[in-house]
Amino acid sequence: MTATDTHRTIDAVWRMESARLIAGLARMVRDVGLAEELAQDALVAALERWPESGVPDNPGAWLMATAKHRAIDRLRRLKLQQRKHEELGYELESDQDDVGSPQEAFADDDIGDDLLRLVFTACHPVLSTDAQVALTLRLLGGLTTEEIARAFLVPEPTVAQRIVRAKRTLADAHVPFEVPRGPDLAERLASVLGVIYLIFNEGYSATAGDDWIRPALCEEALRLGRILAELVPQEPEVHGLVALMEIQASRAGARVGPSGQPILLLEQDRGRWDRLLIRRGLAALERAEKLGGARGVYALQAAIAACHARALAPEDTDWARIVGLYGALSELMPSPVVELNRAVALAMLFGPAAGLELVDALTSEPSLKNYHLLPSVRGDFLRKLGRFAEARAEFERAASLTRNARERELLLERASGCSDDTAAA
Repeated sequence: MTATDTHRTIDAVWRMESARLIAGLARMVRDVGLAEELAQDALVAALERWPESGVPDNPGAWLMATAKHRAIDRLRRLKLQQRKHEELGYELESDQDDVGSPQEAFADDDIGDDLLRLVFTACHPVLSTDAQVALTLRLLGGLTTEEIARAFLVPEPTVAQRIVRAKRTLADAHVPFEVPRGPDLAERLASVLGVIYLIFNEGYSATAGDDWIRPALCEEALRLGRILAELVPQEPEVHGLVALMEIQASRAGARVGPSGQPILLLEQDRGRWDRLLIRRGLAALERAEKLGGARGVYALQAAIAACHARALAPEDTDWARIVGLYGALSELMPSPVVELNRAVALAMLFGPAAGLELVDALTSEPSLKNYHLLPSVRGDFLRKLGRFAEARAEFERAASLTRNARERELLLERASGCSDDTAAA
């Protein structure tokens, strides 16, 4: 194996093992920031040694054992309190010889619990949403600061500062490395799911930049969701979120044209939808429903996505069921955005005038003042009603509000389609 091949292998190993490595170390040292530093030290050691010695049979075990050795060395250098040293050092030293027995070093029965603790720590409410996202992608996704910055179109130093501050905040607040219990669990789990879905949505429909979708972010969110579903298999909303992401991700190949231009749902070639992802999504939705979570926020959205997935052609879509599902979602989570989506479904079921009536009632909503999809949807209804001048103005307003270049091009194209020539025709 060449040095280049070895480095590629190390990169792949890091992506697969870094979260478990950091989680296991965080349980021992009770400091997420220190755990990541130790894991990084082990990675550096691998980059130095593996090109010459070769990749170990169990690379994850090698990294864990090396990180534990580094932890012992660091504790000694820092001359921590004797009690703390003995308490922590004993646990670490008991595994000092694990490099020679890799099966024991990384086949830890606690690793699932460790990962779950890491998930809840990275998404702790003492952190801002931006910090939660950055820390989750760094600690659980194994992404570099550069990769996170590129994915969210923000300067790399900004992401680096978010991560450093997040780890400092967790340490200063003495956030325990644990899974919340009792009444706190549901609230904290909702926060975790929200972070994962935010990551997915930024990949599915980018808020800014030159690309409408960023598949890597969707894939990372899906991976995190699937891991979480394995860690808490009895939580229906986790399966609901996984179902929603699987089904939405199934359309990725049909959502953009050859030059990257957006293709809207009803215009997509459904033969390009990924049927495997759809089957996985429907199975996850069924599991959520069997666990009693049919009326969960994510399960309801997944059920809506399933209506589209099951329709082989746009005209086969069960719009009546979609309207009902949006109604249930609106009761559970009142939101102008949900109502805007319900307006689209109503228009498909009863005609554009019905949708326009609901959308017009939303124009005074402060939260939608700069939301580009409101004038976009309104422009679509007006165009279908033959009110082309008004439709053109709405599409142009929507184009001025979006920060995504691809979406802006699409909206301006739709505006130009509402010309006087169109009206005359």
